[in-house]
Amino acid sequence: MTLYPRQMSLFTLSGSPTASLRPSPPPPPEPAPQPPVRNRVVEEAPRIASERDELFSRAESLAWRLSADLGIPVRLAVTDNRSTMVSFRRGGNVLQLRLHHMFLDAPEPVLRAVADYAGRGHRGAGGLLDEYIRGQQPRIRQFRRETDADLNPVGRCFDLQTIFEGVNRTYFQDGIQARIGWGRMPPRRRRKSIRLGVYDHQTREIRIHPALDRPEVPAFFVEFIVFHEMLHQLFPSTGRGGRRVHHPRAFRDREKAFPHYVAALRWERENLGVLLRG
Repeated sequence: MTLYPRQMSLFTLSGSPTASLRPSPPPPPEPAPQPPVRNRVVEEAPRIASERDELFSRAESLAWRLSADLGIPVRLAVTDNRSTMVSFRRGGNVLQLRLHHMFLDAPEPVLRAVADYAGRGHRGAGGLLDEYIRGQQPRIRQFRRETDADLNPVGRCFDLQTIFEGVNRTYFQDGIQARIGWGRMPPRRRRKSIRLGVYDHQTREIRIHPALDRPEVPAFFVEFIVFHEMLHQLFPSTGRGGRRVHHPRAFRDREKAFPHYVAALRWERENLGVLLRG
């Protein structure tokens, strides 16, 4: 659905069964009255539709407020993510913003911090966002949905479970407890960056980008990416100076201890174009 307060805002929903909301068609003619039926079970559809409409209304209001505050179009996606609460991309005079649904109830100072952090690039606003997110932990989903992609470690060229067990035994004394598998192949399009791995602290799951499951990718590089994601369990992100530090100093020092650290960085630098093409 397209919402343009003063030609400014575009809003979508994602991360839930109501992932894409569009304008509702005209209501059908009301059916003829039916005689009451005893012990009739009330259907859930009206309640679900009501909840969807309420969610849409609140998200629409938030999109309008952010657009009016920043003076630029805002493409807003409301999510039910478990790890990333705020993410954004600026470009083409449009702010693409993804927010956890907790922000639909955020007070005015937090919403101003969202606009400052994502829209104006004021990193100092990140401290207030971190504080708000910590206070909303009970609202973050703690479990995997049945619709979440299952983790499959076996690829065409590499078995991630075997790699994980070898890295865990060699460098962590089998101290890392996590599941690992290949992520989904994203739609083919031109990309300027690629995230080769991700670690979910709440579910202790590691997902590796399937672009690495290719014969031209050396095994030591896949091992390095797995090693990197395993380090996140030992060295979680920290807040510093109002911003989130995903790789604290202890993390980076431990990462350099990987025997093929220099070779892995060199290979990534020389082959980034190949990886971006997927």
